[in-house]
Amino acid sequence: MPHPLLYEVNTRCWLGALSERHGRPVRLGDVPQEELDYWARLGFTHIWLMGVWTTGPRSRAHALNDPHLRATFDKVLPGWKPPDVPGSPFAVADFRVPRALGGEAGLRQFRKRLRARGLKLVLDFVPNHLGLDHPWLRSRTDLFVRSAGPAVGAFPEDTPNGIAWIAHGKDPYFPPWADTAQLDYRRADTHAAMRELLHDISTRCDGVRCDMAMLVLNDVFARTWEAFPCPAERRGSGTGILSVGEESPQEFWPAAIRMVKDRRPDFLFLAEVYWDLEHRLQQLGFDYTYDKWLYDHLAHHNYYEAQDHLLEAADSESGQAAPDFIARSAHFLENHDEHRIASWLPAEHHRAAALLVLGLPGMRLLHEGQLHGAQLQLPVQLARRLEEPTDPEVAQLYETLLPTLGRTAIGRGEGKLLRPARAWRDNPTDRNFILVQWQAEANQFDLVVVNLAPYPSQCFVPLTAEGVAMKHWQLVDLLGTERHVRSGAELAGRGLFLDVPSHAAQLFHCSPTAPRLGVGVGANGNRA
Repeated sequence: MPHPLLYEVNTRCWLGALSERHGRPVRLGDVPQEELDYWARLGFTHIWLMGVWTTGPRSRAHALNDPHLRATFDKVLPGWKPPDVPGSPFAVADFRVPRALGGEAGLRQFRKRLRARGLKLVLDFVPNHLGLDHPWLRSRTDLFVRSAGPAVGAFPEDTPNGIAWIAHGKDPYFPPWADTAQLDYRRADTHAAMRELLHDISTRCDGVRCDMAMLVLNDVFARTWEAFPCPAERRGSGTGILSVGEESPQEFWPAAIRMVKDRRPDFLFLAEVYWDLEHRLQQLGFDYTYDKWLYDHLAHHNYYEAQDHLLEAADSESGQAAPDFIARSAHFLENHDEHRIASWLPAEHHRAAALLVLGLPGMRLLHEGQLHGAQLQLPVQLARRLEEPTDPEVAQLYETLLPTLGRTAIGRGEGKLLRPARAWRDNPTDRNFILVQWQAEANQFDLVVVNLAPYPSQCFVPLTAEGVAMKHWQLVDLLGTERHVRSGAELAGRGLFLDVPSHAAQLFHCSPTAPRLGVGVGANGNRA
C-alpha cells in the first residue's frame, strides 16, 4: 500500500495571498509555476484544495452575523470587511468551482499541471449536509430531514409545495450548524443522489476528503435524528425510504466507494472520523482515516499513550485495530480544525513531532502554513488572512527534513513499528520512544528514532530488516552527525542500544559494511 504525503491548502486564502504577492489576480488556472515546483521538490504526492466549492448568500449571512465568529475574525484578521467572509466552504451551495477561483476550466488546468509534476488532486466531499443556498432545498426537499412543523434545530423553507421545516445539519454532540441543511440518510433516494454527486466529483480529481464521514453511518444517524422521524406518509412502499422495518439497512459508504473504485481503483478515499469509528470506516472501504488519537496524545504530552496507541494498533490481530490499521491512518500535527502546532509546541520539540508523523506508515498530512511556523488558526469562513512572518527555525526544519525523507525508503517501502525493550530493569524510559523501520530493497534500510520525552531516554530495539543478521552494518544519522558500525547478529539479537537526548529526532540509514573493531560513538558521546 502506498504512503501518501498530502498537503492541505486553504484554497481561497492561498489564491488571495498569491494575488497580493504577484500584484495580479491569481486563479487556479494560472497558479505560478514555482508553487507547483515547490510542492514537487518537497516530495508531496497529493494536494488537497480545501474549500474550492461555491458558497451562497444565505449561508454567508450566518457567518457574518454570528457574534462568536465575528469576535474570532477580529482576533485573527483585524479590520476585516464583509467581502473577506464568503462563508463556510462546508456549507456548499454548488459543487462547482466559482469564477472567482478560476471556475471548472481553471480546476482542469490546475489538475493537468499537477499531473505533469507527478502530483494528484484531492477535493472535499461533504456527505452529511448542504448549504442553505443549494437548489435541492427547493427542487428535492424530500432528500432532507424534516419536521411536521416548527421545531428546535429546524428552519422554514419556501418550496413549490409550500413551507417545509428542514433540519439544520449537526453532529450529536454540538448545536446545529445554522448555515446548513441536513440530508436524510434513511432514504434510498438520498443515497442515490449523493452517490451521483460523488461520482461527478470523482471525475474531476484523484481523491476526496470526506467531511465528518461517520455521521452518515446508520446507527450514528439514527441516534442523531431520532427526534426527527420520517413522516408517516412517507413510509409506504415505493416512497424512497431506505429499508424501513429492516434490522440491517445498507450503509451508504460501501456502495458509494465501490462505485468509484470499480472505475478508478487508485482513487483515494480519506475519512474525517472520530469516536473510535476509524477501524469501522476502514472496513467499509476507506483507504485512510484520521488519526486524531495520535494528535491528541501529542498535544497533551501523553508519551506512553502515544506509544501504546501505535504499537497496540500495529500488533492487534482482532478487535478495534487491524494489523494494517496504522498504515491506513492519516497522521497530522495540525489541519484547519486544529490549533497550529507552532502556537503550542516549542520549536525545539517540533522537530521530533514532525519526524514522528512523517516517519509513520500511512498517510502523512501537512497543512499550509505549518512549514513556515504559522501560529494563527483561521476560521474556514474567511477568504483572507494575515501574512505571518516565517519562523526560520521551523522553515529550516521542513526544508531539511522533507527532501531527506525523499532519499530514504520512508513512504515508498514497507514501514514497520518496532517495540523497544528496557535498557535496564528499573529504567522505564523505553516507553518514550517511537521507532519505525523502513525497507524498500535488500541490503539497506532506514530507522526512525523519536524520543517524545523532555529528558534523555534509553532502550534496546531488535531490528528485523531482511538479511540484517548476516552482515555488519553502517548506521548514518541523516539528520545529524552520528555514524556507527554494528554487527548484524547484535542488531537482530538484543538489538541496537539507543541513548538519546530529550526530544531526539534521528533518521539512520543502514547499509552493509566491512566489520571493524570498537564501538561507534556519536557526537554527543552516547552509544547508538
